[in-house]
Amino acid sequence: MDLKKYFCSFFILLFSPAFAYDDCLPYKFTPKVVLDIPVWTKEVVQPLRFMDLFHGNVSATMVDNYDIVADITNIEDGYCVSLKSIYATVGYSNFLVQIDIRNKPETCSYNAVLAHEDEHIRAYLSVIDDYKKELQDSIYSAADSITPIFVRSRDDIDAAINELNAELQAHPDLILVKQKIKAAEEIRNKRIDQNNTGESLRKCFE
Repeated sequence: MDLKKYFCSFFILLFSPAFAYDDCLPYKFTPKVVLDIPVWTKEVVQPLRFMDLFHGNVSATMVDNYDIVADITNIEDGYCVSLKSIYATVGYSNFLVQIDIRNKPETCSYNAVLAHEDEHIRAYLSVIDDYKKELQDSIYSAADSITPIFVRSRDDIDAAINELNAELQAHPDLILVKQKIKAAEEIRNKRIDQNNTGESLRKCFE
């Protein structure tokens, strides 16, 4: 046996990133997950350009933020950066309702269009309510799958934390629940429009 080659291979193995990675495994945490739903606001505007006189429009602003708390453990050759807690804020922060300028505020037609758009807002909010537990569970499973990152320099810690956050948001469970939320939005909003007979608005012009 070539002892020189043997000890060279052993030296490379001992100080390889894989070895450092294994050293960090004992510092993995059971993640704490806190999910908050943002407080939402509604703004009603009337664009100067004409819209559909009988139909308004609502745009929902979705907040999807994940702030993580990392634990930094100094080991012999560097630092183990571990995901410890996640403070997530997911939901709708603002609804922008547009109503044709020809429907004067506080008139029958204006109120009828606004009431219909409020139905859409309630649909959006119901989606988040219905998927809140599944969302929380998916964030937890994503976080629990993430292993600590080893870095040799303290200067690399911030980059490691960003990498943990990127891994979290790229996890299939989290992506899937977001796709379900998007699909539920479309289904519920379409159902509202299909069930709208327009009777309350027609009465405004009788």
